[in-house]
Amino acid sequence: MKVFRESEIKVYISMVIKPIAPVLLFVLLQYSSAKVVTYNVLSFGANANGFIDSTTAFLNVWNLSCASTNPAIIYVPKGRYLISSELTFSGITCKSKAIRFNIDGTLVAPSNTYNALGNTEVWIKLYRANNVTISGGILDANGTPLWNCKSSGKKTCPRGATTFGIYHSQNIVISNMKSLNSQMFHIIIYACNNTKLEGVNISAPGLSPNTDGIHLMNSKDVTILNSKISTGDDCISIGPGNSNVWIEKVVCGPGHGISIGSLGWEEKEAGVQNVTVKNATLIGSQNGLRIKTWARRSNGFVKDVVFQHASMENVRNPIIIDANYCPHKQKCPNQVTGVKISNVVYEDVYGTSATRVAVKFDCKKGKPCTGIRLKDVNLQYEGQPAESFCSYVDGTASGYVI
Repeated sequence: MKVFRESEIKVYISMVIKPIAPVLLFVLLQYSSAKVVTYNVLSFGANANGFIDSTTAFLNVWNLSCASTNPAIIYVPKGRYLISSELTFSGITCKSKAIRFNIDGTLVAPSNTYNALGNTEVWIKLYRANNVTISGGILDANGTPLWNCKSSGKKTCPRGATTFGIYHSQNIVISNMKSLNSQMFHIIIYACNNTKLEGVNISAPGLSPNTDGIHLMNSKDVTILNSKISTGDDCISIGPGNSNVWIEKVVCGPGHGISIGSLGWEEKEAGVQNVTVKNATLIGSQNGLRIKTWARRSNGFVKDVVFQHASMENVRNPIIIDANYCPHKQKCPNQVTGVKISNVVYEDVYGTSATRVAVKFDCKKGKPCTGIRLKDVNLQYEGQPAESFCSYVDGTASGYVI
């Protein structure tokens, strides 16, 4: 068998596979140039019956993988693995240049009580862990009891935990993972560089509170591909400080749509720029393509955004900019300035609206939305062309716009 040199691998990848993100190239080279060690979690005390806690076993396998100077694979066979408390995979002391999780099983949270995790920030976390790949697996957070508590109006309910968080990390690839019934957000990406999610499936009921699918904060070079998200809040939410975000072939519904925001809660806040959303399908969602900013004073901004080739099916607000966001009319001083929104393109957006007003641009008097461009937009309401609402917005329309 021929052994390829590193330079030959780079040429093959660039010519045959097609150019891909540096994170993928780096990971492939690491696994091709060194002996890989494999650790089976069952060999370290994990139990696949779903009733005996496996938290310590998973942590021990992670620590062993980190200590290896070779690339490592952590294998999780079929079965259900109880993770009864917060589990953090910290890469601060890692020597391994690449760690891969191959997960065939399901990680489950305690089902008998939501208090076991409800007051923790994140159930499963990657923290300062670079060059990590997670392939497969199901994360079942058993969020139903907590949702029921919140919907009952009790004031003693805990806030709830995010299912999976990636914090201060670089070169992370998540593929074919499924997240079920999160207590709060399903996935958070916070202060990361070069993160790719592909083939992710997120599922929670449409009335489950605050169960955002994927939430981004202060991150750069994030790619989300070929994923399906059904949840009770934003399918994807892009918070302050994000740049170079690429979202393609995402199906959303139910949920609150694909949202940039909310932004502008703080007066001094990092902006959002260079966001592309392509080939999105939104079905029965509350919103389609949304930008929302608080009705508060802010130096934040949103700029250079492209929404392209989006299909709407019975979506309440297919295209919306809400620069006066203020739920319950609380904590929103009467400000005429706020987040600056500019250079946003909507191209080839089509389908059906569940409301008569399908395009709504509600911008601020002191900072109007500028450079808003519509091209080839065809949205129908009950078989007729839908309507639009525009306030303090400047831009152009071209092509086939109805």
